[in-house]
Amino acid sequence: MSSKVYFTDLHCIMGDTLLRKLDRLITKAGIDTIDFKEKFVAIKLHFGEWGNMAFLRQQYARIVCDHIKKLGGMPFLTDCNTLYVGYRNHALNHLDAAYMNGYNPLATGVHTIIADGLRGTDERCIPVEGGEYIKEAKIGAALAEADIVISLTHCKCHMNAGLGGVLKNIGMGSGSKKGKMEMHSSSTPIIFTKWCVGCGMCAKNCNHNGISIIDHKAVLNEDNCLGCGHCFAFCTRGAIQCRWDEANGVMNKKIAEYTKAVLQGKPNFHISFLIDVSPSCDCDPGNDIPIIPDVGIFASFDPVALDQACADAANKQPIIPNSCIGEHGHRESSEHDVFLMAHPNANWEIGLEHAAKLGLGSREYELVTVK
Repeated sequence: MSSKVYFTDLHCIMGDTLLRKLDRLITKAGIDTIDFKEKFVAIKLHFGEWGNMAFLRQQYARIVCDHIKKLGGMPFLTDCNTLYVGYRNHALNHLDAAYMNGYNPLATGVHTIIADGLRGTDERCIPVEGGEYIKEAKIGAALAEADIVISLTHCKCHMNAGLGGVLKNIGMGSGSKKGKMEMHSSSTPIIFTKWCVGCGMCAKNCNHNGISIIDHKAVLNEDNCLGCGHCFAFCTRGAIQCRWDEANGVMNKKIAEYTKAVLQGKPNFHISFLIDVSPSCDCDPGNDIPIIPDVGIFASFDPVALDQACADAANKQPIIPNSCIGEHGHRESSEHDVFLMAHPNANWEIGLEHAAKLGLGSREYELVTVK
C-alpha cells in the first residue's frame, strides 16, 4: 500500500512566510493526531559540524517545537556524538557546536540534549525485530527513553549512504559510539600510535582485555578485541579510529535496522527539507555548493516513503552546472540519479529496500501538495 507524503514548495506570497508554510504542512500531514500530552518528544536532527553552512536553520526547529508544546508535549532537540574526531565527538564540544549554530534554548525555546551522554557511552540496547545484521541496536539513552520521535532531516548526499535522508538521520544518528562502530565497521579499530600519549584510559575501560599499554603506547590485542568501539569514547587524542571498512550496501541495511530499533513501538513523524542539497553530509566542516536547486519541504508518518519522495523530487531537478556533478548535466532522465552521480559507489536504494522489508514503510507513495 502507498503512503501519503505531503509537500510544500518554497514560494511565498506577500505576507506569508516559510515558517507558516511549515506549520501548515505538518498540520495537514497529521502531526496533531499524535497524543503529545505530557510526553517526552525527541526531535532528532543534525546540529551541523562547526564550519558547515548547509545544516538546517534553527527557526524550523522552533516552529515544530512550539507546535508540539501547544499540543501538550515536552519536546527536546537531540543528536548523538560522532565516532570520528571532530567538533561533536563528546557532549561538551557537541553542545558548543549546537549552540553556535543556533540550537540553543534562547533561539529554539527548548533544551538541547546529547542523547548518548558525555562520552558517547550512555546507551540502551534495543532488540531489532527482524534484524538481519543487527540483533541488538545500541541507541543513545535520551532517544531510547523518549515517548515519541520526530525527525527533522536535511536531505542531501552522503559519501557512504548515497542519500542522507530520514533513515540516515535516525539510524546512524541515533547510534551511540558503539552503535556507529557497528554500522561503519566489520572489523576491529585501528590505533595510530603517533597520536597516542599512553594515558591508558582505553585499556582501563575495555572489558575484554582488547588493548594493552606497551612502552607508553596503546596496542590492540586482536584475539581479544570484539570491535565494539567502546575505546573510542575514552581516547581524547583521536589515536583510536574506525577502519570504515563496512561495504556501503551492508551499512545501509544496518542503518535501516537501527532506524527500526528507534521507531518500533513509538509514535513517530518525519519532516525533510530538500534544500541546500550538498554533495556531502552536514558532518563535513566545509560544505560544497548545492548540486540541484532548492525544492521544498516534505512530511509524512512513513520514513521510507519520505526518503523515496525526496529522492524522486531531487532527480527531477536540473543539475547546477558549476557543482561537483555539473559534468553530468547532459544525462538522460533514465540515468539521472544525482546521488549516484555524486557518489557512484553508494547505492541509496539498498537501504530503502531493506527498510521496506523490515516493515518501516513503503516505497510507494501519494504526493499531496500543501499551499
